[in-house]
Amino acid sequence: MAAQGRLVRRLTQLYAGLALYGASSALLVRSGLGLEPWNVLHQGLAERTGLSIGVVLTFVGAAVLLAWIPLRQRPGLGTISNVLVIGMAMDATLALVPDAHGWALRVTLMVAGIVLNGAATGLYIAARFGPGPRDGLMTGLHQRTGISIRLVRTVIEFTVVATGFALGGTVGIGTLLYAVAIGPLAQLFLRVFAVPSASGGSAVVATGQPRGAILRP
Repeated sequence: MAAQGRLVRRLTQLYAGLALYGASSALLVRSGLGLEPWNVLHQGLAERTGLSIGVVLTFVGAAVLLAWIPLRQRPGLGTISNVLVIGMAMDATLALVPDAHGWALRVTLMVAGIVLNGAATGLYIAARFGPGPRDGLMTGLHQRTGISIRLVRTVIEFTVVATGFALGGTVGIGTLLYAVAIGPLAQLFLRVFAVPSASGGSAVVATGQPRGAILRP
């Protein structure tokens, strides 16, 4: 029964985290003050294609997942669910939350989006069902090339931000604050949502800033 209870908790955290991630990203969109790096690209592609940002996110996630094949990465339940759930949750939230007008509301949405994104990241990663497609791309490139995670991540995110901005994606103070805050927030919420191990102790959580573990939609 204890094992079943842990599994139920892990599954609940997985899908709650994914849904919250999509919702938090939608709040950043509505703030108009800047998006997470990958969503800058998703928004830019959405502007060019006429598709919703959630649909673009899903298509890009699936395309990135295909890139795992030559990198010999293995997807988990969390990986596949990431591709399917976050985009739907993001579009659903965008349908419910209108554009923000006035600096007070825009800043509130931005801050709420970043904090909730950190909570979503902690929920999802602590469930331990596998990395998101973009994290797997990052770690796979690291393993195949020997280049540090830090450098691989920097190059990938600079590329997607620059490309997304050129396509019409929103880059702003929210993008910068997200980059600065997401590591500490994710580490905090990883501890909050850590699932106890089978032996009854606390699940092991990294003591430093997550490296390559940050969820990318």
